[in-house]
Amino acid sequence: MELTGPQKAAALMVSLGKDVSSMVLQNLTDEEIKEIGKYLTEMSVIPGDLVETILQEFVDDYKNNKDVPVMGEEFLKDVLKKVHGEKAEEIIEEIEEEKSRVPFQNIKKVDPKVLANFVQHEHPQTIAIILAHLDQKKAADVLSMLRENIQAEVVRRIARLESVQNDILLEIDKILEEELLTRGTINQQKLGGTQAAAEIINCLDKKTEENVLTQLEEEEAELAEEIRKLMFVFEDLLHLDDRSIRTILKEIKNEDLILALKGASEELRNKIFSNLSSRAAEMIKEDLEAMGPVKLSDVEEAQQKIILVVRNLEKEGKIVVGGGGEGDQLII
Repeated sequence: MELTGPQKAAALMVSLGKDVSSMVLQNLTDEEIKEIGKYLTEMSVIPGDLVETILQEFVDDYKNNKDVPVMGEEFLKDVLKKVHGEKAEEIIEEIEEEKSRVPFQNIKKVDPKVLANFVQHEHPQTIAIILAHLDQKKAADVLSMLRENIQAEVVRRIARLESVQNDILLEIDKILEEELLTRGTINQQKLGGTQAAAEIINCLDKKTEENVLTQLEEEEAELAEEIRKLMFVFEDLLHLDDRSIRTILKEIKNEDLILALKGASEELRNKIFSNLSSRAAEMIKEDLEAMGPVKLSDVEEAQQKIILVVRNLEKEGKIVVGGGGEGDQLII
């Protein structure tokens, strides 16, 4: 295992003991102390072979005790009190705050167009990490504004994401925030996956969706098929039972339903009508008949709003939705 500089420094200080470490800390800046302190508070056991690498001259002292038990937080507090007195508590609080920081919280507030313009020249892997931290709708908005020749590559990388070291996430987040400003939990964190990729594609407009899936099918047909199976489209409401349909209908606006049904199949319309009261169904039928031509984009937008409601209800456990396509559907 290869340690970073701050990790080696933290292990070295523990090995040296509190008194010597106190003298070392007197020659460090607050930022350096905080950086080393983050690793001290996380330590429980240091493998002996790592200690030997750092302290070659003390090999004999450690060869019969390959692991060094550490009370990292208490050790840090004792050392800091000797060096900084009352200021020790303030430094420890800052360390804990830094450790608990959640990456990419602030960029969630950035307008999708601004964010897309900013990240479009970044490496697709970096863009994938950023989009995986956004909600599906916003990620889809950003993705649709990227250059067409990288959209599928970004989705492919989102689907292949498994885990990323939190230090790397925080570093990307820090750089991103600093750049955006100039322009106007310590373990690995689970990200992305095919489900996340499918949900983001679900929120895309039809043209961008088709472009992404077509490119994916040309480059990675198996992955494209896996994502398609996880996608949920408006017509997939046909696969849900009546109880689930009624649950969904309670959560959507009437105007969205009417507009969405404008582009729905007769079979789906009948399924929706059968789960409404006779009066409500008649009113919607009348509204549909009276409605003139509408833009396809408006219909798709209304359908996407309903799909987002379906996904939210699924996350809350109120309904269970299988993927789109030919797969079996699970309903409660």
